[in-house]
Amino acid sequence: MDGTVLVADDDRTIRTVLTQALTRAGCKVHATSSLVTLMRWVEEGKGDLVISDVVMPDGNGIEQLPRIGSARPDLPVIVISAQNTIMTAIRAAEAEAFDYLPKPFDLPELMKRAAKALETKRRLVPQPPRTQPDNAGNELPLVGRTPAMQALYRLVARVMNTSLPILITGESGTGKSLVARAVHDFSDRRALPFVTLSAADLAGSADALGQAFARARAGSILIDEIGDLAEEQQARIARLLDALPPGGPRVMASSRLDLAGRIEAGRFRDDLFYRINGVHLVLPPLRERVDDIPLLADHALVRAEREGFPLRRLTGPALELMRAYSWPGNVRQLEHAVRRLAATSSDSDIGRAEVEAVLGSQPAADLPGHPDGAEKLSGLVARHLRRYFDLHGARLPPAGLYDRILAEVEVPLIEIALDATGGNQAKAADLLGINRNTLRKKITDHDIRVTRRRKLM
Repeated sequence: MDGTVLVADDDRTIRTVLTQALTRAGCKVHATSSLVTLMRWVEEGKGDLVISDVVMPDGNGIEQLPRIGSARPDLPVIVISAQNTIMTAIRAAEAEAFDYLPKPFDLPELMKRAAKALETKRRLVPQPPRTQPDNAGNELPLVGRTPAMQALYRLVARVMNTSLPILITGESGTGKSLVARAVHDFSDRRALPFVTLSAADLAGSADALGQAFARARAGSILIDEIGDLAEEQQARIARLLDALPPGGPRVMASSRLDLAGRIEAGRFRDDLFYRINGVHLVLPPLRERVDDIPLLADHALVRAEREGFPLRRLTGPALELMRAYSWPGNVRQLEHAVRRLAATSSDSDIGRAEVEAVLGSQPAADLPGHPDGAEKLSGLVARHLRRYFDLHGARLPPAGLYDRILAEVEVPLIEIALDATGGNQAKAADLLGINRNTLRKKITDHDIRVTRRRKLM
């Protein structure tokens, strides 16, 4: 890696770490805690890349991007920020940052992106500042620093001003409609209507579909839970999408169901799927991003305080319990639970016992993707494999896939069987339906730890 990097961050540790890493990689580094100094360097023609924090003592790093673009259109800027919300990613994209990373960032990942920025010659065309919609700010509960959420934010920022249709999938309560609304509210269609259309709307009126598209004009339309639509409704939408004139609304659809699985079962039209799947946004369930739970809980407490509830905070043990909970209702369930805690807690500090009482009264949820909770293991494995192949794009995964997949299924199966039988290998072998010697060999081959204990029934 070759070039001069300008680093602006008010955290001395981050400046030191970046300076050392970039220097070892062969770069020259100028580091500062001041945006004023950074801008002086930029205007003096110094630097081939800028790495800047957002919140600085003397200003906002993102707000300086148009000025940097005007002075040095070919100078790429990587934004790093502890403000782990979709707003930060969107604002960075709107200001034409080269890239965006949340704090705490992965240093090798940042170095890889810095190398790419130094190698890429981009022409940044300055754009006039854009006004934020009325509901901008921190009202959208789309917060998270986990890699899955940050990847989602960056993808939203890249596609929000295109006309591509968007399919948003995820379990109930993950925020699919919020993402659709964010795409609209921060796009160049923000001044035009945003219309939501549900299966109930279509069932209630034969003209509902045409009326909804007419109301949306050149704005955006969200077909909510499109997987719930009947065959006849799917056919009507497919025909309407075929007939949409240029300048029509941007079409988005959401689904909690596995549409690919429903296509295979003959319950969803593949031609409609291809029409709505221009960009696929996948919202992970909360149990797969537990590191975001403290951020989401804090956000919910702040919102509750704004609405008149007393100021509360969650203790460490309370947060530990919340992180261990499965959250079948995802972010929506978390928000409702935190609001209840804010309203009922007798102390400003919410303890583990109070969280335990609230979570203990929560209803169980069905398995995702099937209203009757009866999704087969084969369906779950198929979805996992499709996602694994998709991650490799046009390339095939590394050879040896068969053994790797079998091992991924076999190891947790053996571990859970041993746990269920208290570590008794004879009982576990009988439960699994295999020979005890076979089980022992698999335990050795996979280096599975066996702990004998008395199983409480």
